[in-house]
Amino acid sequence: MTGRRLVLLLVPLLLLGLPGLAPAQVPPVAPVAPPSLAAELSTRRIEVTTAFAGGEILVFGATERLIHAGGDEVVVLATGPNAAIVVREKVQVLGLWINGPAARFNNVPSYWAMASTRPPPEMLADVERTELRLGVDLISLPQLGARGPQFRDALRDLKRADGLWADAVPMEVSGGRLFHARLPVPSTVATGEYRVQVLLVRAGRVVARQELSLDIVRVGTAARIADVARDMPMLYGIACILLAAFAGWLGSVLFRRG
Repeated sequence: MTGRRLVLLLVPLLLLGLPGLAPAQVPPVAPVAPPSLAAELSTRRIEVTTAFAGGEILVFGATERLIHAGGDEVVVLATGPNAAIVVREKVQVLGLWINGPAARFNNVPSYWAMASTRPPPEMLADVERTELRLGVDLISLPQLGARGPQFRDALRDLKRADGLWADAVPMEVSGGRLFHARLPVPSTVATGEYRVQVLLVRAGRVVARQELSLDIVRVGTAARIADVARDMPMLYGIACILLAAFAGWLGSVLFRRG
């Protein structure tokens, strides 16, 4: 009996060792590659001089799949440094227009520009579009002081009129997968670090994101004037008054001779 038990125990062990009777091996699951998106800026630095009349932020890149409605789509969003802005309402008193109630907006982007292959409402659900702030009407505007939607509307209108907020910049597509966008930079743009986000949209969702940055800096005479205005405001104010007085005197002399 003992010998029979040993034989019965050895048979399963021998069967496990046979190549043809080994347990089936489960093949490893290949990792799913993330959606491919490559983007870059034509320059990482824009210099502002006294003759600066404006420029552009050129963003270009490529996607893994074809860019079209229902396929891959791209959104480019550029934002500048935050700043505090005061919006005043003009009121008429005895026939004169004077400053009335004022609202203060803190942490407002000094620059905001967006380009996309299609309008974001046609590509993304409202919830995701609101979360990503893809729209001038969706920019966060915490308001202090006077209340009322007219102050927010006035702020948006002023920024758009100055070319500092733009949400309808065209996106150019070449070869089905290559894209580029030219975001306008007006002459009144603020200096500092700018953030550029490139979003890849697929099936109504953002599936890939790339962040880039560039600096807008003053150079030359413009930089020296800005340094004096910041470090020695009293001297800067006196210099402006003297310069204005000299310009007025010179103009009066020239017109008198004429």
